[in-house]
Amino acid sequence: MFTGIIEDLGTVAGIKRTNKGALLSFGTTLPLGRISIGDSVAVNGACLTVVRKQRGNRRGTIAMDVSAETLRRTTLGGLAVGDRVNLERCLTLDKLLGGHLVSGHVDGVGKIVSIAPEGDSKLYTFEVAPAQARYLVEKGSVAIDGVSLTVFAIAGRRFSVALIPHTLRLTTLGQKGPGDAVNVESDMLVKYVERILAGRSSGAARKASRRSATGAPLSKTVGAARHARGRGVLP
Repeated sequence: MFTGIIEDLGTVAGIKRTNKGALLSFGTTLPLGRISIGDSVAVNGACLTVVRKQRGNRRGTIAMDVSAETLRRTTLGGLAVGDRVNLERCLTLDKLLGGHLVSGHVDGVGKIVSIAPEGDSKLYTFEVAPAQARYLVEKGSVAIDGVSLTVFAIAGRRFSVALIPHTLRLTTLGQKGPGDAVNVESDMLVKYVERILAGRSSGAARKASRRSATGAPLSKTVGAARHARGRGVLP
């Protein structure tokens, strides 16, 4: 689990392609003494496992194996040596939850549509796939390249967020432009609610079907369905 509050702006130090994915290494100022082999670190919002680490004078290096599936479903496959990346260590019980609960499981890749100045901040507009757009909630949360942001101005598959100078300076978003791809993770709470409601809807439909099959009066069956629909558990 992560918070979406970026701890370090790392640099891609090495890329080794393999038959089953890649081994990526990143230069970082994260405290390597507090990172163990097997720990989770989010790289541009994708949860990866540390398999190697090496201390340096001012910056250390951490390396992670990346599966072929992760390369296909995120922007990590397009990284090049020298690119900057957002890094965040996993959440611990003594860490402030300054953003929102982020799993590090990227839902898909979106893109930046436009960037407009708004005082000292900048207004970013993103576009996502329809499967992700359904989870957008006005003033809800979303993680873009691992950065916890607040959604507003939803219009179909597009939505906007406001980035303050601090976020622009300390994350990769400040270096991106229109057309650039980004990793998107929807708020997990919205997905859990959808799953629960879908289960209730299926249960109500099955119950109504059984009543009809056992010869229950049609009026009662229809009434049960209407009642379920009135409670918001049927479409």
